Amino acid sequence: MVDFGQIALISILSHLVFIALSWWALQAIRLEKVLKANHVFQARLLYILLAIFLGSTVSNFFLDYLQWSQQLPMIFQ
Repeated sequence: MVDFGQIALISILSHLVFIALSWWALQAIRLEKVLKANHVFQARLLYILLAIFLGSTVSNFFLDYLQWSQQLPMIFQ
């Protein structure tokens, strides 16, 4: 049961870290040139949604890879 708590904590932290990294990386893109003028709220919401999407996707990949690497030794048992 303790193992589930640790996995949950690692998953939450992983998602938050990768969402923050995605937000930071998205700051390098100038989406305001593509978006309509005077639509600041929509642009910010788009940045947030993109950061969540990218961060969650990368985090899921990272967590899957971590889980697979822990299960790999079971092949040899």
